[in-house]
Amino acid sequence: FFLQESMHAYAANVYTSVVEELMKGKQRKFIAVEQEFFRLWWDAVATDTHKQQVHQLLQEGRLEFVIGGQVMHDEAVTLIDDQILQLTEGHGFLYETFGIRPQFSWHVDPFGASATTPTLFALAGFNAHLISRIDYDLKADMQKNKKLQFVWQGSPSLSERQEIFTHVMDQYSYCTPSQIPFSNRSGFYWNGIAVFPDPPKDGVYPNMSLPVTDTNIHLYAQTMVANIKERAAWFRTSDVLWPWGCDKQFFNASVQYSNMDLLLDYINKHSDEFGVTVQYATVGDYFQAVYNRNLTWEIRDSQDFLPYSTEPFQAWTGFYTSRSTLKGIARRASSLLYAGESFFTQYVRKHPASSICKCRALRQLQSLRWAVSEVQHHDGITGTESPKVKDMYMNNLMYGMFNVKKLMASIIMDMNNAKKNGEVYSSIYINDSGIPDVDQYVVVYNPLAWNITTFVAVSVSHLEMSVYDELGHSVPAQVQSSAESHSTYDLYILVEISGLSYRKYNVKPLNGKQCAFIGRAVKYKRKDITRADQQNRQLLPVVNNCYQVLFDQNTNLMHSITERETNQTVQLTQEFLEYHVNGDVTKGPISDNYLFAPNASAVPVSKAVGLEVVSGNLMTEIRQYFYSNVTSQDYIYAVYTRMYTIPEGYDGKLLCHRIEQEYSVGPLELNREAVLRTSTNLNTRQLLYTDSNGYQIQKRPFKAYVNNIVARNYYPMVQTAYIEDDTTRLMLLAERAHGVSSQGNGQVEVMLHRRLWNNLQWDLNYNLTLNDSSVVRPVIWLILGTKSVTDILYRTSGLALEHRPVVMFGALSGDKPKLPGRLQQNSVHSSPVTVPPNLHLQSLSIPGWRYSSNHAEQVHSIRMGKQKEGDADFSRVLLRIRHLYEVGEDPVLSQPVMVNLKSLLKGLGSVVVVEERSLTGTWDVNTLKRWKWKTARYPSKGFSNSTETSENCIVTVHPKEIRTFFVYFQGQ
Repeated sequence: FFLQESMHAYAANVYTSVVEELMKGKQRKFIAVEQEFFRLWWDAVATDTHKQQVHQLLQEGRLEFVIGGQVMHDEAVTLIDDQILQLTEGHGFLYETFGIRPQFSWHVDPFGASATTPTLFALAGFNAHLISRIDYDLKADMQKNKKLQFVWQGSPSLSERQEIFTHVMDQYSYCTPSQIPFSNRSGFYWNGIAVFPDPPKDGVYPNMSLPVTDTNIHLYAQTMVANIKERAAWFRTSDVLWPWGCDKQFFNASVQYSNMDLLLDYINKHSDEFGVTVQYATVGDYFQAVYNRNLTWEIRDSQDFLPYSTEPFQAWTGFYTSRSTLKGIARRASSLLYAGESFFTQYVRKHPASSICKCRALRQLQSLRWAVSEVQHHDGITGTESPKVKDMYMNNLMYGMFNVKKLMASIIMDMNNAKKNGEVYSSIYINDSGIPDVDQYVVVYNPLAWNITTFVAVSVSHLEMSVYDELGHSVPAQVQSSAESHSTYDLYILVEISGLSYRKYNVKPLNGKQCAFIGRAVKYKRKDITRADQQNRQLLPVVNNCYQVLFDQNTNLMHSITERETNQTVQLTQEFLEYHVNGDVTKGPISDNYLFAPNASAVPVSKAVGLEVVSGNLMTEIRQYFYSNVTSQDYIYAVYTRMYTIPEGYDGKLLCHRIEQEYSVGPLELNREAVLRTSTNLNTRQLLYTDSNGYQIQKRPFKAYVNNIVARNYYPMVQTAYIEDDTTRLMLLAERAHGVSSQGNGQVEVMLHRRLWNNLQWDLNYNLTLNDSSVVRPVIWLILGTKSVTDILYRTSGLALEHRPVVMFGALSGDKPKLPGRLQQNSVHSSPVTVPPNLHLQSLSIPGWRYSSNHAEQVHSIRMGKQKEGDADFSRVLLRIRHLYEVGEDPVLSQPVMVNLKSLLKGLGSVVVVEERSLTGTWDVNTLKRWKWKTARYPSKGFSNSTETSENCIVTVHPKEIRTFFVYFQGQ
């Protein structure tokens, strides 16, 4: 919901009135989840009295923060990095302000549940996890068999070390059931429905429930008790969690609590008659009661609860692709934030006497931390918000990205001007459009902690260019006509950059000697694919050191790919199809932002394909244009496929092994859902593999449902999907989330775009019809090879796609630099931090929190009111390291890795202290004792303490672990 409006009409009232009401009755309690709204209230609305009361209520355990992230994040289409970010952002605020650390989850609203979440919440120190939205038929079955509660081991590699007790809400989910037999008005919702954006003056809201009176209290009590008993039959203990509230409730807490008080008192006074006692409780109270029963629980393995259906024809698999542009920008923003954090951290460590105001720099980073955190909301990156709210997310992301680019540019200028070596920048451009003028610098930063060799593309205005590095040596590059624009050219520069370092490349117009290679275009005749001659095929080869790709000249479509090392050939063809969907509720199931409800099989979109091949010494680009028929003027679909040839002396392993594809899709016609289907001759038995939040891989066998079989076999692909036979695997890597499915043997299809309109009243009320007329430009990298080769390549390649280099442009002012040979090598050159290929530097940042990492000290300073607004703390560096592999996945890469943190970080200075922390930083791992729930496999109940601690800065990182540290350096 729209932040400003929600704050004005509703969220501010919830916190103000709930806090005031909690003070009026010692028995009353309340749980609060999302910190974004709470923080806005705390900073802008809450009085000093309110703040004092919040502190008191938290100490008394009557106000409980659950989850405690900025938002309740979506589980299907978010990346684990961004889930951790938004959780850390909220937890840092709560710990700094109140000294509290949430220990329970309340993930009631995301559309399906991922197996990454239980691991994430276990690592954050939670004792129990709560979910609600899972398949309707599965829930009914679990409910009947009292299996809604279990111990979930979400990660196959971490298994019982990071397991978590999980509670699935019953069929009534998280809202109070509102049917009451004695009135046709709804029951239990005495404050009615919130009104946007202006509350009614007389305080009378629509749909306010019948107040509790002497005449109806017995009827109210009977209704409530009957529902409690119905639910009790579905659980193993005699404790029933009865959620009171729903979306946008408690904005007028006084009328709500006063009616609740009367009803609870009445039931407890007549508990003999009713056989039930009731009390206000928090989620923590409920889980504590269940834990105290000391039962033995079943274990669930790493199977997740995706996709999610609410009825036979309601599969919530449309949102995996909805608002693809927002999904793409959210990921670009996340990736830029990752780069900006490590860049700023290095700068603060290496240039303590810098001219840049660190507090302002931190605010610039914080604006993007907030924007990336908030868009992870289950009505954000999912694309299930109204256009107005989507615009708010977009604006906040663009503003944050602008700030971080500005910060990175000013750091580069400061570092270069500080060196006084004849180079003075007049400006650093941060626009994305390319080089405004000739004789420029292109500054390229590699945010990964590995050395990379890749191409960066910039737009230039001339065909004949040359590129030089800092030492004046010529750099391999290729320039060619742009597929998009007739007035510019694309310049591809081959860059070799150490981890967490930047390099400067000088782009000059040609001066007679070294010249960039020129890509020459050959246009082929448009082919009618409906009448293609199957007999005498003319095949056009495109070859590099790793692959030979053949195109069929009768159709201009891809024909096959040969992996040259093993000489395996896979028949492989790609086409665009559209699912036609219904938008009229009177005619059957509809597709909307959430749901995907195809009428029938997908229909091919084009009858004719145009082909253009641009080839040069470094790269070949194949441009395919898909037309609805042979005479059409315009195309709605295009594919640009790039293959690279790497010169001697460069490490081209990753570059050579990927086939990069960029698609252009749109504008679509109404009620069309566009997919790219890749069909191969691999015997895959329709088994698909997809990643779970970029963290682990899930097996997705095709399931033969009675109804809605197409939509229910769609899964989210956040970063990775693949199909394979006994020997060969075809891997797809993505830079944004998509829906993905295998609708036939040897097939994988990716939904790239949706444009919908429907007349469902609920959708119209909230403007949720997804009339998205945009053109989307997603990128997917293909890797083909043996399982062992792709295993080695795909983790590093996926991260190379996620964290492509950041490109900025600089202009020189005044005198030309002295002889290039005399330029000192940039101090950021020698790689400051490098990790082995099976580890990923998940975070390197300066959070700025002012809290003490000693818990007793932190709590004491808050109680004494000493937690005043001071300057941010720049001495604490947050470091996270993640092991990329599962146990047994690869003979070498799945091994544990010993890391010496002192030598890992020596490029940043001399490490004095390292503290190992919980995932979000708020616990010292040595004091974190999570509840250990009894299971048949592990009968002893106690506290689980999961990590071995680091002796003298040497840590062993095991498969799939994410380890979090606070690092302090000398001289700070």
